[in-house]
Amino acid sequence: MSLEPSGSEPDTLMLRLSDIHPPRGRPRWAVNDSTLTIRLPWHGPDQEAVNWLAAELADRVGPAVHPYEVAALLEAEGLTAPMVRERYGHPNLFSLAAALYEQVPRTFPEPAPAADPWRPDTVRCLLRGVLFALPGLAYLLTAPLWNVREHASPLIVAGLVSWAWGQALGHRAHLRMATGRREGARTLLVGAPLGALVATAAAAPLAGSGLLLLATAAQSVYLAAAGVLLVLARERLLLAALSPLVAGAAVLPWWEPGDLARAELPTLTLVATIFAAAWALREPLAAPAVPGAALPPVLSSLPYGLFGLAAGVLVLLEARREPYAVIVLTVSMGPAEWLLYRYRGLSVAALRAARTPAGFLLRSVDNLTLCLLGYLLPLWPAALLTGVGPVALLALGAALWTALLLQAFGAAWLSALVSLAAAGGAGAVTLLDLPPGPVAALTLCSAAAALCLYASVLWLLGRPAPHA
Repeated sequence: MSLEPSGSEPDTLMLRLSDIHPPRGRPRWAVNDSTLTIRLPWHGPDQEAVNWLAAELADRVGPAVHPYEVAALLEAEGLTAPMVRERYGHPNLFSLAAALYEQVPRTFPEPAPAADPWRPDTVRCLLRGVLFALPGLAYLLTAPLWNVREHASPLIVAGLVSWAWGQALGHRAHLRMATGRREGARTLLVGAPLGALVATAAAAPLAGSGLLLLATAAQSVYLAAAGVLLVLARERLLLAALSPLVAGAAVLPWWEPGDLARAELPTLTLVATIFAAAWALREPLAAPAVPGAALPPVLSSLPYGLFGLAAGVLVLLEARREPYAVIVLTVSMGPAEWLLYRYRGLSVAALRAARTPAGFLLRSVDNLTLCLLGYLLPLWPAALLTGVGPVALLALGAALWTALLLQAFGAAWLSALVSLAAAGGAGAVTLLDLPPGPVAALTLCSAAAALCLYASVLWLLGRPAPHA
């Protein structure tokens, strides 16, 4: 449909100016002055005036893809039909726009680079990795008070249950926070104590004494309270709560604190963490409730809990042979989270740069490989420094990181099932003492899970749709 005038009727909205002076910000050529201009009957465009106008508007005419865009620009600048005829010798606005469009070369400048929406908080990610490892100092402080190896079973069972519960509760709390802060806080207020109770009850049959059951309950309560602070992004508050434990462990090489201090410092840390969690919940609980907020289905958080259980079993199997592997993997969760954000940012950049689905897939392969190697390469020297076998540690780390990546994009059931299969296979070989042995079985199961998850990431995330 043509938008150009077909007769002698005016082609633009006629404007009457109240002042002969140009408005502020408006070029002088766009305003009719007081000089009487008399043009003889039609004798063609005034090329000199058109050239001057083209030079003035070249930066805005160049990106146009049709003369109508230039016509809209001219009209927005205040050019009227009489001005077009009297100053530039063209019969109407569209004729002048077509002349400018032909005269000015086409230029299509690249848009300014947009900010990375997934830019990670480096300090926060590194701090979270440290916070995951610091609670282990409690076992170092209390080691002379009891035989940890002989009484480890209830602590391990409670830890696995707490880990699985915490993963599922964190997912559900984030879902509720998308509805409202109060709703997310209420989920944590109910779910965290319930998780501590379930973990303690699961380990109670294995506790041979009241003191051991009390230690198991303290561990479960701490993990629940710390989970609340991590979900609410109050890492610095958790670090402050852990300061008595850190201070006590720091002086051990030079000073023997005694049995009382060894017991009191972890207790003080536990109490501080509980109060910190309660303090962090005060503000969101005071927020107004969202009317008519629907509860998400419980099954939506189940795969996250199953993955937490599978990851805990895999790490436990590695810790049976190499105890320091737990420390390495725990600290590495901070850089792992940073790389998850980095992968998402690189994927958005690839989405903007790629021209075809195949090109995006190739960029996705590069991004995935780069981020996975960025996570695994620091694990190699860390394993050598701690005396941990690097091959099994790297295979386990690759499986955990790719599973977390799939979870970040909502493919939770796939990562949970693959991780459960790896944990079940390695656990069965270990418990039944089957060939090829616990070490080889853990390495093979972890490597197989990592390859499967790597291929799944490329299959699911190698398309533009999940990143749009």
